[in-house]
Amino acid sequence: MEWSLERMREWVAGGMQSVRECESSALGTALCLALLFIWYCYRVGCEHAAPSLRGGFSPEPRGGAVPGGVLASDLSAHRGSSKLRQVGGGGGSGVGEEELNGFAFCQSPECFRCSKPGEGLNQRLYHSLQEYAKRYTWAGMGRVHKGVREQGRYLLCSRPSIQKPEVFFLPDLPSAPFFSREAQKHDVELLERSFPALLAEFESVYRLSSGRTGSSLPLGWKANSTPRGQWWTFYLVNQGTPMVLNARRCPRTWRVLGQLRTFIANNVFGNACFSVLSPGTTITEHYGPTNVRLRCHLGLKVPSGCELVVGGEPQCWSEGSCLLFDDSFLHTAFHDGSAEDGPRVVFMVDLWHPNVAAAERQALDYIFTPGR
Repeated sequence: MEWSLERMREWVAGGMQSVRECESSALGTALCLALLFIWYCYRVGCEHAAPSLRGGFSPEPRGGAVPGGVLASDLSAHRGSSKLRQVGGGGGSGVGEEELNGFAFCQSPECFRCSKPGEGLNQRLYHSLQEYAKRYTWAGMGRVHKGVREQGRYLLCSRPSIQKPEVFFLPDLPSAPFFSREAQKHDVELLERSFPALLAEFESVYRLSSGRTGSSLPLGWKANSTPRGQWWTFYLVNQGTPMVLNARRCPRTWRVLGQLRTFIANNVFGNACFSVLSPGTTITEHYGPTNVRLRCHLGLKVPSGCELVVGGEPQCWSEGSCLLFDDSFLHTAFHDGSAEDGPRVVFMVDLWHPNVAAAERQALDYIFTPGR
């Protein structure tokens, strides 16, 4: 075969002509493949994405997901593991019975809410800590290990105490009945900026509740026992479990929860709810379950004659402002106003104590996972 410049020119010209003839069909094929890829990614995202409580979640999730990234099937399994049973009707809050969204908590020793401190609980905590350390690390677990090992000394002591968490005590944490707003400045400021939205959504669900007849416990509301008066709560998150129906009725409040940096979203110590005290109500003095959290109250409606007392120190709520307190101290609240004053309403949310380290938070999330 003879090589020449003329023959090379012929080959190049023929190749360019072939490319021109195939250009339109190749471009069409590439465009179709790109569209198919985009469609596939969209379908996979819709079917498998579980929105997180920490991110931009939707109050009306798709694909069977519920707020907080918990699948509906997982929520059903958790209800079973927590031994919740359905109760008929919506009557009053019977003695010894705690109702929540149509369910009542049992008196099983396996239930977190019903369990009492003792050797059985201590053994379960230590076993869970060992599981965590084997799977991850013992690094940074000194205080958690000490707390689990000495729970009996902290919790079973019969001596009167101003601070006595009922489930778990983390030693060597700075403690005080009330904390400055600077302790969790970002979340406090976010809640206070969200005051109008939270108040509007409270009024929406409370108005519907007030209009119901034939039931003293409307859907979504929980009646708590008090020596006098009425104390109602509307939970969005109860002991680390999202309340799906309630969250869907309060989408803006749910988004605010997802934007909080220190909300306890993944263990049984985390709660978020609207809390209502009717005039003439007193809450019995009690201790919270742990000192690893700070309870935050955002005042939504605060008539005169309302007071919160923690560790013997009284404070008054203020509309649009937050109070931070350690509820492992003995505390009570009361509303001594008249019927004309209306109820006292706060939005309550549990935040991490600022001196609980990130490694400790991760371990506590594992040890106190809902249903464990």
